[in-house]
Amino acid sequence: MLKKFASTLLLALTFLAARSQNALLYKISGNGLQQPSYLYGTIHLICPEDLYLSPALKDAMAAARELYLEIDMDDPAMMATMGEALKTPEGYDLAQHFKPGDFDRLAAFMKDSLRADITPFRKMKPLVVQMMILQRMATCPLPASYEQQLVQMATTQQKPVQGLEKVEDQVALFDAIPDSTECRMIMEYVNNFQQQRHAFNRLVAAYKRQDVAAMHQELKTSPELAGFEDLLVYDRNRNWVPVMEKAMRQGTVLVACGAMHLGGEQGLPALLKARGYQVTPVP
Repeated sequence: MLKKFASTLLLALTFLAARSQNALLYKISGNGLQQPSYLYGTIHLICPEDLYLSPALKDAMAAARELYLEIDMDDPAMMATMGEALKTPEGYDLAQHFKPGDFDRLAAFMKDSLRADITPFRKMKPLVVQMMILQRMATCPLPASYEQQLVQMATTQQKPVQGLEKVEDQVALFDAIPDSTECRMIMEYVNNFQQQRHAFNRLVAAYKRQDVAAMHQELKTSPELAGFEDLLVYDRNRNWVPVMEKAMRQGTVLVACGAMHLGGEQGLPALLKARGYQVTPVP
């Protein structure tokens, strides 16, 4: 369950994208780099029939000495670390953070739509429930993940997998948001599930077109964003650039992260250009 949770945790962080780019793969060169590196924008949840690994992406993976994801999903300790980060204090009751009547509506939704009893989740952080609901946004029974596919490729090619940040860092992002706020986000999905599913389908369609501007139009209305753009996107971009620079100076790497991190003046391509790198779209 926790491995599926890790993939869906990434989905919850897919919020904001660019205004102008129409590319998912970028070549990074110049500024003293001896070899180019690559940056790829993923979508963290997609039906298998919609997942496409382009020849250019496969070539970038083949050229890379290491794969960098948002977190190291190949770390054997990841599940234990995540379980520890998701622990709640003694006596914690999720129901206390919902408005009157909302928790009962959530319980009914989980029973009817997720076939799950809410009782065990009362002792868990709202993030766990949010991830369960997000997992159902896809219309297929077993969604796929670009990150999992890339990890498999790295394993086959005997290449290390690294993380731009740690699992506990990602969980801490949501810990910084009040539980009551997260519960309101959850109710946005419960009360408007079909509307949110349609929005997710439009997001997937935009991703398949590599239309980052259209993705932004969908994502900016996502219930999770809710004024936390800096916390969930821009601050992380700034934190990742030094990690990328250190890795790129040691040889070719492929960095794969949520496509929302590509866009705008605070997106990774723009930040790297500001540091003196050439960032070129790869068809």
